[in-house]
Amino acid sequence: MAVNVLIVDNSEVIRTVLREAISEEFHVVAEAEDGADAIEIAETAEIDVVIMDIVMPGVDGIEATATIKELHPDAKVIFCTSVTQQERMKPAIEAGADGYVTKPFENSTIQNALDDVIS
Repeated sequence: MAVNVLIVDNSEVIRTVLREAISEEFHVVAEAEDGADAIEIAETAEIDVVIMDIVMPGVDGIEATATIKELHPDAKVIFCTSVTQQERMKPAIEAGADGYVTKPFENSTIQNALDDVIS
């Protein structure tokens, strides 16, 4: 069974790195550059896992996660955040985060995080 992943980050570079790191094992259904786009995609797409940045312009990752979890209660959310944003992890967990990795990350780190939340 393919695992459908939505990648959400305002940095195109990070989205590309994430897509390249996981595309051999996981199906990237879409990419979004902010939380509003992610919510719009989640309204129609089949999503198993979301890799979500926390700090983005407009709708941030925490707000987007809460909404996406309402649309897809079984979807897993992995926050991909910088070390300086770790103080925001408590609200992220309250919004429904299932895991997190810190930027910069190794490809194996993101793959392990995905394996952890889908197992």
